[in-house]
Amino acid sequence: MSPPGAATYWHTLKELKPVQIYGRVLFKATRPKADLRAAPRLRPLRAAHVAPATRVPSMLGPATFRFLNETRDLDSCGWDDPQCLKLWRYNLHYFDDLAATQAGDRRDWHRALILRWISENPPGHGSGWEPYPISLRVVNWIKWGVLVEPLDDAAIHSLAVQMRWLCKRIEWHLLGNHLLANAKALVIAGLFFEGPEAEGWLAKGLAILARQLPEQVLADGGHFELSPMYHAIILEDLMDILAMAESFGQSAQPEIAGMRDIVTRMRAWLAAMTHPDGGPAFFNDAAFGIAPRREALEAYAGRLEMPQVSSPGEGAHHLVASGYVRVNRGPVAAILDAAAIGPDYIPGHAHADTLSFELSHAGERVLVNTGTSTYEAGARRKAERATAAHNTVEIDGLDSSEVWSSFRVARRARITDLEITHDAGTDRIGAAHDGYRARLPGRPLHRRTWTFTADAVTIDDAIEGAQPPPAVARYHLAPGITAALEASGTAGALVTRAGNRLHWRSSCPMRLEAGTWSPEFGRRVPNQHLVAALGNGRMSMTIGWS
Repeated sequence: MSPPGAATYWHTLKELKPVQIYGRVLFKATRPKADLRAAPRLRPLRAAHVAPATRVPSMLGPATFRFLNETRDLDSCGWDDPQCLKLWRYNLHYFDDLAATQAGDRRDWHRALILRWISENPPGHGSGWEPYPISLRVVNWIKWGVLVEPLDDAAIHSLAVQMRWLCKRIEWHLLGNHLLANAKALVIAGLFFEGPEAEGWLAKGLAILARQLPEQVLADGGHFELSPMYHAIILEDLMDILAMAESFGQSAQPEIAGMRDIVTRMRAWLAAMTHPDGGPAFFNDAAFGIAPRREALEAYAGRLEMPQVSSPGEGAHHLVASGYVRVNRGPVAAILDAAAIGPDYIPGHAHADTLSFELSHAGERVLVNTGTSTYEAGARRKAERATAAHNTVEIDGLDSSEVWSSFRVARRARITDLEITHDAGTDRIGAAHDGYRARLPGRPLHRRTWTFTADAVTIDDAIEGAQPPPAVARYHLAPGITAALEASGTAGALVTRAGNRLHWRSSCPMRLEAGTWSPEFGRRVPNQHLVAALGNGRMSMTIGWS
């Protein structure tokens, strides 16, 4: 891959907030000194702690861990083996297993692991002392100490040292979900401890949340980075704060009490962005196994005595603030991307997936976006973020948004002309995007219209502009979907794993290509794609289920 040019850097950097630039300089230029004073006293519990959302255990033995579909032994790899992916090392420092299913059965392992981490990770050294791992680890240690067994003096002292370090390393240069994670740790540590220092942590965390949540959680409940996976993580974070506040008798604080309405909105958004199989739609960075599943979050909400939220009913449902559209038609559920790629100044988890969609039939995924298997810079990361990895149209071999490196975006597609109509049992959703307009001759615009009837959906694509350049439409099939093509290549069938049959026809000849689907980090599964070149900038594809 050729290095990015000056224009790419310019279009990337011009969208940043000043704090992201000078904050990064200050973050790298300053190095705090560890504060080893005694820890504040603990706040007494006022009520039994509500059990958190369940997660799959990642600790397989006293020193054996499985993250990102890769199993390693701590005795052989240590805490910061450069041979391990950075995200794997981060997971090792998170201590998520302390809050996983049946954590009490592994309390001896956990107790020893906490003491080992303290011994082998001196303050300020290694990736475990980066702000994000600190934020997650502090919360997990406190959850364990409240739910499983009280933390010993060494762990309590280490928590205080970690929090003092975090206070000097807040990730203002990153903002977004990282800043919310920092704030959550400040709030929960401020609830766990008491006294002036702890009250300072609590006030600082609540101030960050009060400033950030109105911006980061949109009016329709979606998190503004527009990744269903990160949305679920942040939803869990807010419920963790509510649960901890109840345990320590602080739930009446206005900033905390107000989170209940935010959580309810976020739960409704997640319901709309969840397939009938219970998993999230794969828009932007998304994968299974990172965030709790929706049913686990709903069970958590029930334990917190929160009101139920309903899943979308029949027809089209527009998540206006975020831009996604959910359509339910009999056995079919579709989720359409008429959204921005994310906030202009934080597009790190964005994919070039504008005007893509996913479709399920009778509870099975049929059309899927490729997903996310890695955050490491390289060909795989670039391919999974590319337009060609999604159920949309690629023009002239370019991405609709200029995704590059691991978390960078230069020029990005913007939605125009969004229109949703319902007439005589037909739902029609139309939109266009301008992602190619400034980069290609003729200033092409991709326009897509979905038309849903009782037993079919028709997808009409048009490339508008003078002399439309070559364009390719792709439909990525879920693993296990069998595709058949008639000799003409303009009609065929899709057979699901359960034996259900969908028929399709296209105005342009289609071909089958082999590919992969990435349902989890570190895992890729073979699948197939239906691919067609648009004829004179036009194509119509109908998928029926009668």
